[in-house]
Amino acid sequence: MSLRNHLSISPAVREALDSGRPVVALESTIITHGMPYPQNLEMAENVEKVIADNGAVPATVAIMDGKFKIGVTADDLERLARTGGKAAKASRRDVAALLASGEIAGTTVATTMMGAEAAGIRVFATGGIGGVHRGAESTFDISADLDELGRTQVAVVCAGAKSILDIPKTLEVLESKGVPVLGFGTDAFPAFWARESGGKVDHRVDDGEAAAKVIALQFELGLGGVLVANPIPASHALDRDMIEARIDQAIKGAEAEGVSRKDLTPFLLKRIFELTDGKSLVANIALVENNARVAAQIAVALSKRGK
Repeated sequence: MSLRNHLSISPAVREALDSGRPVVALESTIITHGMPYPQNLEMAENVEKVIADNGAVPATVAIMDGKFKIGVTADDLERLARTGGKAAKASRRDVAALLASGEIAGTTVATTMMGAEAAGIRVFATGGIGGVHRGAESTFDISADLDELGRTQVAVVCAGAKSILDIPKTLEVLESKGVPVLGFGTDAFPAFWARESGGKVDHRVDDGEAAAKVIALQFELGLGGVLVANPIPASHALDRDMIEARIDQAIKGAEAEGVSRKDLTPFLLKRIFELTDGKSLVANIALVENNARVAAQIAVALSKRGK
């Protein structure tokens, strides 16, 4: 018995996979916990359209009705968006319990990677990965996304790690896990809302074909996942010093209210949205759409290689 026995793959995604056409997986925690309704639904629909417009088939992943769904229907997408934060947030440890209960749950980077690999999808677009939280030396708060990247053969296209994290420590853990970080058109590791974090990527690639060449070899060699760091478009990037100041405010608020563990990231994102007068949400949507475009380009290049 394996996760494959619990997948529900949509007809469109199944047909694409069976015919060797490019498919891009999408997470659903960004819908349930990343932004409010109806912006979350509009974002999800637009991101799926960006992938389709760039030659690939979108496959939004979620846990619903006792199944690990790979490619949700329009009705399911609406249901996820309206449920919002009332939905569960599914990391690896939660999968069995959520499938057993039949609860609706948004999938994180880690669980979306699990579902994508089980279905045979090689590329996944998200906003930013989870990582090492600030103060992790005392809280041990380190995202399961990093372990998943080390063992699961999926290429994750993101705008770096979320700015609320300790990015230098996150890069150190990625190195320890053997995860290659490819900068898409950049030598700098991006910080979600900002184009640069102060850290560097491991290798630079300048187009989808170059990225696909590395990814195909990584998987052929039996190694783990690949992180493709794609900076937010300059037109939507936020000032690094400004966003850092707002993050500090949000973190202090979380500490004062005793917010921690898996409630921390949604709390911080919501508070930063308030502190930036909504600018963080606009930037978030722009970077997700940009990542979807790049992921589709990479998926198309991989499909031409028969991967």
